[in-house]
Amino acid sequence: MTRRPRDVNPMILLIGNYPLDRQQSMQRFAMMVLEGLSAAGVSAELIQPRPFFGRVRFAGKFISKWLGYIDKFVLFRWTLARKLRERPAIVHICDHSNAMYAGTIRGVPVVVTCHDLLAVRAALGEQTGAPASPTGKVLQRWIVSGLGKAAAIACVSPATLGDAQRLVRRRDDRPRLEVITLGLSYPYKKLQPGEARKRLSESAVLETNASFVLHVGSNVGYKNREGVLRIFARCREQWNGLLVFAGDSLSPSLRTLARQLGIADRIVELSGITNELLEALYNCAIALLFPSPFEGFGWPIAEAQACGCPVLCVDRAPMAEVAGPAGLTHPVADEPGFAADILRLTDPAERERWSAKSLENAKRFSTGRMISEYAALYRSLGATA
Repeated sequence: MTRRPRDVNPMILLIGNYPLDRQQSMQRFAMMVLEGLSAAGVSAELIQPRPFFGRVRFAGKFISKWLGYIDKFVLFRWTLARKLRERPAIVHICDHSNAMYAGTIRGVPVVVTCHDLLAVRAALGEQTGAPASPTGKVLQRWIVSGLGKAAAIACVSPATLGDAQRLVRRRDDRPRLEVITLGLSYPYKKLQPGEARKRLSESAVLETNASFVLHVGSNVGYKNREGVLRIFARCREQWNGLLVFAGDSLSPSLRTLARQLGIADRIVELSGITNELLEALYNCAIALLFPSPFEGFGWPIAEAQACGCPVLCVDRAPMAEVAGPAGLTHPVADEPGFAADILRLTDPAERERWSAKSLENAKRFSTGRMISEYAALYRSLGATA
């Protein structure tokens, strides 16, 4: 007698990131997918590795990393196996850095969102500003192998798609490769000027009428914070504004560079800020200065434009793709050109002109559109979402 297979659960099982890795943007992405699917009436559940060994106190950074690997690659497999017994319709790995889980999943189509392959490229010897350690190179090979076992890879930009086509081994057009551009992880929008300035003053981070240029990001090499400092320094004699860093605090070497450039007293560092405060910063900034030579997408570009903040970025994909015709773009080495654009945007009329272009371009980054494209991808793989 043949056994009747169990019914497939229409649920979409989402796999998120290990909390102690502190990858805030990836945590936000997983939550926006979960909330977006739920709002669209699609059953979904988010699971992620739980800290257990990684919570051991007094372990050094190196030991903590390896203890975290036990949480992620040993303990979490038991959690995942239990969930797979419920026969979800689709397993969606929300960050390609967890693609190795795809190799352990059988009988369920796997979708992986690929945000960038910069670390993979670095592990192969390419210069991306994200150097890989010897163990990191092993991890990146494992990630690429996992990507090759997925049913579909959703790339966040055409540039990331190009990297996936080049680096992921495929057979018979599998895994499928598609572009699903990101939506916004928070409903950033243009505020009334009084409301934006009120938020800044209540937070006591800036004087009410402070004029400033903004950078959002971390200290990782490809964010090019050294370039941000040099570009701003070119403006200091002609504009008495500030440079605001939102994200990681500056590293000691970056602070040393700021002192050498004579701009240390013009810098404001803001870490751990809320979405509401970041929204106010985007609204009030002269511009977002974002000269990263490499990105998978460049979320701050879309966020800033949704607030009507002009964006200065590098003239290569994917940054120029995201910024569209509203971006003020230059080659990464053209620091004088970036500085000239900052000074140009200190004219309120000129900033307003680019602000209008930014708001129009930002309409492309609808979270609802992104969720509907994921639902269509799930259906194409046999899910009823």
